[in-house]
Order: sequence, then structure tokens, then C-alpha cells
Amino acid sequence: MKFLSTRGISAPLGFADVLVAGLARDGGLYVPAAWPRLDPECRKAMAYPALAKKVMGPFVTDTFGAGDGFGKLVDSAYGTFGHQSVAPLVQIGPDLWVMELFHGPTLSFKDVAMQLLGRMFDSLLSARGQRATIIGATSGDTGSAAIEAFAGLSAVDVFILYPHGRVSEVQRRQMTTQPQANIHAIAVDGTFDDCQALVKSLFNDLAFRDEVHLAGVNSINWARIMPQMVYYVAACAALSAPKVHFSVPTGNFGDIYAGYAAKQMGASIGELIVATNVNDILVRTLTTGRYQVGQVVPTDSPSMDIQVASNFERLLFDVLGRHGDDVRRRMDQLSQSGGFDLGADALARAQADFSAKRIDQQTVRDEMKYVLDTCGMVIDPHTAVGIHAARQRQREGLTGPIVCLATAHPAKFPDAVTAVTGQHPDLPARMADLYQRPERITHLSNSAAAIAGFIRDHARLAKDH
Repeated sequence: MKFLSTRGISAPLGFADVLVAGLARDGGLYVPAAWPRLDPECRKAMAYPALAKKVMGPFVTDTFGAGDGFGKLVDSAYGTFGHQSVAPLVQIGPDLWVMELFHGPTLSFKDVAMQLLGRMFDSLLSARGQRATIIGATSGDTGSAAIEAFAGLSAVDVFILYPHGRVSEVQRRQMTTQPQANIHAIAVDGTFDDCQALVKSLFNDLAFRDEVHLAGVNSINWARIMPQMVYYVAACAALSAPKVHFSVPTGNFGDIYAGYAAKQMGASIGELIVATNVNDILVRTLTTGRYQVGQVVPTDSPSMDIQVASNFERLLFDVLGRHGDDVRRRMDQLSQSGGFDLGADALARAQADFSAKRIDQQTVRDEMKYVLDTCGMVIDPHTAVGIHAARQRQREGLTGPIVCLATAHPAKFPDAVTAVTGQHPDLPARMADLYQRPERITHLSNSAAAIAGFIRDHARLAKDH
């Protein structure tokens, strides 16, 4: 299995090198050179780890072999989850389901990928006798999931950038209370888009990248997308319908792109509903064909307060016929003028798989109340965005089962949930002392030079050299 850069200049790589590289050296994102077909057994209900091994097997065999090495990593990763099903389905209405993706160690869907990613990194780097410097940007959940997955590993130092004052207190404390010395949580003055731009800037500084052996854990890394395909296949197998639709609260397009990838592999997926809050660049793009960056508006669903959806570049590569030069041209336009046009043919190809809905703040709050009143279920604001978008599509005539991805436990956003529902969501017992744990925070300016300097001063790999 080889992987191509969406910008068409960097040479194809195998999975091991894609895992460690994260972002291609030409600035592109890696995608499979060809989509493998799902094993027919994947259409049958089975234990989640067993399904995960079958879905991901074609991508990793060259790296972990055909034996049980990868299987042991999968079993270990999903053994950390608080629900035996890993991603259980709950019906909340006619043809309407919620898939709970928040049973991992940090109560976010990011754990589904990150718990496995940490183990793959550790296994690969240890086998190679190498170390790496991990850097990531987070709007709240990626950071805590990465920190939990990589804390204490001897082969890596981890630097997570998050927007100062723009994540929930639970999200912040999950990042800043980790005592392991290889973990560094950095509060950056700015938005998530600023943090993401800083990470890309450091990756594109090839001398710095090589100096500290930089590796990435954001969903720009294909190894973050790959495990997320599994729960789409699991939902299709469980519901056993000709087509299963999915409504996905998304800002960076990574989670829903995993559904697209599963569909390309042959999963019985129908429509993929892009559900956003008022930061609606994806809705505008999929409606008008114009990708135009706007101003980030803070909302009750901060993990989606994003205007630059990095993973959209992967879809762009496909809808432009996998022509890297066409992708590069549009990415240059994005850098120069803040936007680009898909073109009529590319837009039509995207609309064949995706619809898109924008949900405003008051509607999100109303949906949280409605779900509590009708189902007795307390949901977080991000999940409410996905559920409301699904109900809209049902009213518009979409038939067949719709699965809404519940991307976070309500306890991650206690203030927003309590204000709307009057019910305070408690943290699980294993996190009961989170507010008493001491914090370690580094506050830095929105400057690539400042971030690079801090990494040079604190990464053990940099000091070793």
C-alpha cells in the first residue's frame, strides 16, 4: 500500500513513513494511492476490535506484518474504553440513531484514533531505535486525546497548541494536568486556525522539521483518519440496511472524511451530512462551490469554531480527478486571497456524497432541550448540531437510517450543558479529581519563531543533538 501527497510533488510513501511524517514535504496530505475493498466479513456484526483489524489491515500489513502484532495494538487501544462495544448505537427516533463515540479515556471521539496512534508510534519508533517530537494543534479534544495517548512514552516529546481562552475548562485541564515530563501544553494567543497554521508552518520549515524529527498527530496525519473509518463500517453492519446515512458535527472535515473513505472502500453508506455551527465554511463551500475563509465566531461548540478545514484538501484531491497540480493551484489561491473556487464539475462530484447544514446557536440549545425532553438523553452542543442537521434532512425527505455521531461526552462542556438543560453532567469516577489536579501551562505568542524556540529548549531530541 502506497500513499500519495494531495499536491503531487512528494514521492509516494509506505504506511510507516506516512505515520511518522504526518504532512508531506510538499505541504500536501497523504491519501491511499488506491482504495482497498472491504472484506465481505465486515458487513457482519462482530466485536469492535475484530472489525477494526479487518478494516485497517490492508493499510498496515507492510508495516506491522501479517501476524498479530497490529492486532495486539488494536486490542490494547480499545481495552481502554469504558464500554465493551467501544462505539454503541442508541436509537432516539424513527430511523434516527446516535453513535456514542465518547467512551474513551478523554471522553471524545478523538480517543478512537489517538489510543491506537500512540501505540503505533511507540511500536514503530522503538523498533527503529528512533525518537520523535510530536506537535499538534487542538480546538480542545485532539490535544487531550493525544496527551493521554502519548504521556510517559520514552520515544516522543509532545507539544500541543491550543487557543488561549477558547476551550472548555475540562478540555484545558485534561491537557494541563498531565504530570509526565514529555508533555507540554501551550496556550497560544489566537484561534484554532492560528494554531493549525503554526503547526503547518513548522512542518514546512524543513530544516527545523529534520532537526527535531517532527511528527504530527492532527488529522492531517492519515493514521488519524484510518481508525475512524471503522465506526462507520460498524454502524452499517449493526443496522444492516441497504444504505446508512451519517450526520457528522465537523469543523476540520476529518471525521466526516473518514466516512467518505469507508464509502470508497465499499461500506453501505448513503448520504454524508456535514453539520456545522455558524462557522460554516464547509456549508458555504458545498452549497456554492466557493471556499472562502471568514472570521471565527466563538460558540457553545468550540471544537467546531474553525474556518480553515484542513482535511477538505483530501476530498478536493479526489473531486479534481487526483491531479496534484490542480490542488496546488487552489491551495496557493487560498494562501494569497483566502479562498478558491471548486469549479462546477468538482462541486457536483462533492455533492454526490455530501449534503451540508448550518445550525445556529439558539437552534443548538433548542435541540439539546428537545433531546432531553423526548429521549431523556443529555447531549453536548456538538452532538446537538449533528442531530438537528439529521432531523432537517428527514423533514426534507431523506429516508433510511441516519446515524448521528456523538463526538463528546456532555461532561466535557458542563457550563454549556447546565445552562441549557439545568442538569450538570458529572465526570466519570476516574476523572472526579480533575479540578484538584495541579496545572502546567505555557503561554506563548502567535509566532512560529516563539513556538520553535520553546520546542528547541524542551524537546529531549533537540537537546541530544
